[in-house]
This record gives sequence, structure tokens and C-alpha cells, in this order.
Amino acid sequence: MKQLRTLKKWVNDYELIKQGSDDLEVLMEFEKSGDAEAAEVNAQFTTTLELLEALEFRNMLSEEGDDLSAVLQITAGAGGTESCDWAEMLMRMYLMWGEKQGYKIKELNHQAGDVAGIKTVTLELEGDFAFGWLKGENGVHRLVRISPFDSNAKRHTSFASVYVYPLVDDSIEVIISPSDYTWETMRASGAGGQNVNKVETAVRLRHHPTGIIIENSETRSQLENKNKAMQLLRSQLYEIELQKKLSARDEIEASKKKIEWGSQIRNYVMHPYKLVKDVRTQHEVSDVDAVMNGQIDPFLKSYLMSVGQKEENE
Repeated sequence: MKQLRTLKKWVNDYELIKQGSDDLEVLMEFEKSGDAEAAEVNAQFTTTLELLEALEFRNMLSEEGDDLSAVLQITAGAGGTESCDWAEMLMRMYLMWGEKQGYKIKELNHQAGDVAGIKTVTLELEGDFAFGWLKGENGVHRLVRISPFDSNAKRHTSFASVYVYPLVDDSIEVIISPSDYTWETMRASGAGGQNVNKVETAVRLRHHPTGIIIENSETRSQLENKNKAMQLLRSQLYEIELQKKLSARDEIEASKKKIEWGSQIRNYVMHPYKLVKDVRTQHEVSDVDAVMNGQIDPFLKSYLMSVGQKEENE
């Protein structure tokens, strides 16, 4: 049914473009005879062109796994409290973007910073093409600003890493040997006095062949958290296989090795000027507040289009 819905969407969008093109031809003929205004022709042209560009862009999301939901993990890097605060700012940015896209968002794991912000957080964004949209966000994000934690109001640079992978569903089979992983249980961090903190409901799953560690404290049920952790492990293993097929895993890992200088994919500058610039595509905007409020589509699109053009050239 999901494949059928996807195919129907392609056909319907194509029919819309064809109808728009036919209407444009008719209006052009009417304009020649004086029965239509140039403004009508221009409006129809713009509408049809937008439909065509949207369909062409969606073709950038046609690789295996692109149509799946996504798991997004944000981890504070070098910079202590500054980076923890920056990680929380990034979390808010992605939450606002996801809400605008209509995705259902769940917090799977959350570790608060010692003073402010978060050390790490794992979010699930449930909805079609969430991974396809976000797969280019893998890497280090760098912030430059006047620190709210510095009484001398000095400029600080902070780093946080973002890791996105597709959430596998029941249609994807990933076989994991029981001898390849071990479990640990622990108390979840959160507001005191709740049952979630009185017993060891949080879990840590270690996959020994790959070194992957999954932590989950989503619910008060240890069994549910274990089931979710296993799904996340299957998802990461699936993502690794996808990257092997696409011969891009090494590139992603290289960008994630060090959460510090020289390894960032995007810079967010709030002082002495305002600018957000993607290092890979050179796309930049000066409205930093809009970006931090979730308006990141131009960056996501510019990355996907650049990848698509690179593949066409190769």
C-alpha cells in the first residue's frame, strides 16, 4: 500500500504539471489574440514551473531508504557548557522544522548538560521522507556568538555533531546475532520522584562487531525501551549497509571524527555579523533567527541538489 501511494503521488503530480503546461499554451494563444493579459500568462508559467521544480527535487529523494522515518542524534562537542547550550539550540531548530513538516516527533534519549543545555539527545521523526530530507545533516555544526555564560561578554565558538539515520520498519529485515550484543540497565535522568528514576528502566545496548552503543530511556517500561533500542540498532546497521552501497560511508565518518575546528559542515555566526553558511554547498543566508526557528529547507535542498548534480556528472 505504501509503494502504491508513492507511485500514485508521482502520477498525480505529473498530471498536474501536464495540465498546467496545457493551460499555459492556451493562455499564450489567447494573449496573441488579445483575449488574455500578460500577467495571466506569467502567473500560469510561474505556477507550472514551481510544480515542475518540486517534482524534479523529489527525484533527489528516490534512493533506497529516503522514504523512511529518521532518527536524529545531537551530541555536544568541545566547549563545555557553551556546546551543551548549542546542542539544545540545534534540537529546538530541528524540532521546529519537523513540526512544520508535519512529522510526529518523539524523544528517545536525553542527557542534560551539567549547567545548561544537553550533552546528547536522540529524536525520532516519524513520517514519509524524513530521512531523505535530513540525510545531509550528518556532521559538525559550528556556532560563533557572544556567550550568555561569560560575564566578560567575549565571543565563543561552540560545536555539536548531528547524526541522522533511517528508522527501519517491518518491511526491512536486519538479522542480528544474540552473541553480538549485550545489555546494561540504568536509571533514567529526569525530574526527581518519578517512577522512571526509582528503578532501572533506561537501557544501553552495545553491538560489539561495530562498536555501536544505543541508549534509550523513552518510557517507564524496560521491555519497551529494549525493543526500541533494538529497532534503533537495526536502523543503524541498515544505514551502514546503505552507505556501503552508495560508497559514501567513509565520507560521512570522516566528517564526524572530531567535533571541533575544521571539521564543520555548517557555520552559524551571530557575532560580529549574522550569517549561516554551508561549507559544502556555499549556500548562505543572513537571517540567522529564521534558521534557528526551523527554516532550514534551503540548506537541505541545496545539499540534495548538489549531490544529485555530482552523481549526474559522474
